[in-house]
Amino acid sequence: MATIQNHDHKEDAVITALGRIKSYFLYAALFSALVNVLMLTPIIYMLQVYDRVVSSGSMSTLGMLTLLMVLLMASAGGFEWLRTKLLVAANVRLENDLRDTVSKAAFKQALVTGNPNAANLAMNDLLSLRQFATGNGVFAFLDAPWTPIYIGVMYMFHPLFGIAATIAGLVMVMFAVATQKMTAKKLDKANFLTRKASTSFLSNLRNAEVIQGMGMASNIRSKDGALYDAATNEQAIASTAAGRLAAMSKSFRIIAQSLVLGLGAYLALNQQISPGMMIAGSLLLGRALAPIDLMVATWKGFIEAKTQFFRLRDRLDAFPQEEERMSLPPPTGNLSVENVIVTPPGSSVICVKAVSFQLAAGEALGLIGPSAAGKTSLARAILGIWSIASGTVRLDGADIDQFDRDMLGPHLGYLPQDIELFDGSIAENICRFSDPDSDSIIEASKTACIHDMILRLPEGYETQITSTSGALSAGQRQRVGLARALYGKPRLIILDEPNSNLDEQGERELLVALRQMKEAGSTVIVISHRTSILALADKLLLMTEGSIAKFGPRDEVLTAIKAANANISQLQQNV
Repeated sequence: MATIQNHDHKEDAVITALGRIKSYFLYAALFSALVNVLMLTPIIYMLQVYDRVVSSGSMSTLGMLTLLMVLLMASAGGFEWLRTKLLVAANVRLENDLRDTVSKAAFKQALVTGNPNAANLAMNDLLSLRQFATGNGVFAFLDAPWTPIYIGVMYMFHPLFGIAATIAGLVMVMFAVATQKMTAKKLDKANFLTRKASTSFLSNLRNAEVIQGMGMASNIRSKDGALYDAATNEQAIASTAAGRLAAMSKSFRIIAQSLVLGLGAYLALNQQISPGMMIAGSLLLGRALAPIDLMVATWKGFIEAKTQFFRLRDRLDAFPQEEERMSLPPPTGNLSVENVIVTPPGSSVICVKAVSFQLAAGEALGLIGPSAAGKTSLARAILGIWSIASGTVRLDGADIDQFDRDMLGPHLGYLPQDIELFDGSIAENICRFSDPDSDSIIEASKTACIHDMILRLPEGYETQITSTSGALSAGQRQRVGLARALYGKPRLIILDEPNSNLDEQGERELLVALRQMKEAGSTVIVISHRTSILALADKLLLMTEGSIAKFGPRDEVLTAIKAANANISQLQQNV
């Protein structure tokens, strides 16, 4: 994915979403101000106890000061809780505002690049940003502006206190800058390598059966291990450097506080400040340096959040939301494919070359040809799953890209070659996770000839399945996928090898189901290597090497193929 260098902030989805929660952070900053003002309470309380109560011996003064201190500190705790609650609410709203946008962008990226693991990073970045924004790093950022104010109070105690605090503050800032310089590039590289290793690991998990079946597990683990070792090495170097600087920063803060206490003792002995100010100066310095110290300790989180923020913006810029489209009438099923050229996602090799044909509503097309002829690629292009490099697919005269996908979806039926079911019940899978319509679910199941089979399951239509396993065999999963494709009587149905896992009885039932859909006016495209299903077809399209070899009425195309191929059995093996 190309990095976007110039962002139009007026249309930047992330910036727009952040703008909507600006008031949350303004109120959080207000509560931070109140908390920091009230954090002066223990220092003022100590000054009064040392300088007034101890010298006067007044128990009533001590009681009133103590009561006031408790009330103010309780208020500080309340403001701290409100600040945390505001940040949590802000991040919940940020995620809610961006989740749908990020999800759409991730789906687009997965379709365009063919890499779902990379696309998943967008959602991971959003969730990680949400977690960071409620962590200690943000609180340190909100408290940091109060460091000069605390130092200013120390100047009021005594100029030497203020000078010492200024020097200590500058040294702490130097620690923060050094941490950024020494760890930023290493952490970026470590994060990149970690993502690469995780992507490889997830990809291998999807092929666990092949890996186990062919004894490749140790080799694959070695490959993934090398990737993780490289990521861990970079992470360790960066974390070691950050940890060393954090330890030095913390030690320096404690030393500085102790030195200021010693300076206060010197000034108190010379009658320049009171004993109470001596201890108050040390406490004020600790409070002044605490946000900087915390920022140094959490600098890794700042760097990662910055990377995630810009990566998320770049991804949303590269895959922007589609503009709302005017609703078009429901399609009737007239399909026109006009000079379509297709390249697979992430590739520049043309796999479908200038294919053109037309189907009227209610017609059935048999799409045949040898392996790697471009049949599945053409089907994906017709459905809009893959982008078309050139040409147009029209449904009822309208470019299929002009339809709103959510509105068009119920009018399309698709059974991919690799059956993809989802975690949920059989009923939810059949109705495409829309609001369940029992009558339509049962009708689709009966059309696909699996209603009786489902009823025999212990939980019937409520039987839970997963994307990779469950109570169904491969053939049953294919039939559930067929029922899903037929749900709602779609006007355009494309089935890719729908009989690959079916026995003879299943094939006969499949033919009955498709005839019913065809008679109902649906346009049907069937990709198959088995010639038995071609009895359904009105037309045949033979593809070779991405191009149309023959197209026309079924009998004419079969006659032409037989003439060119005297041995029909050889045709059945190649077609």
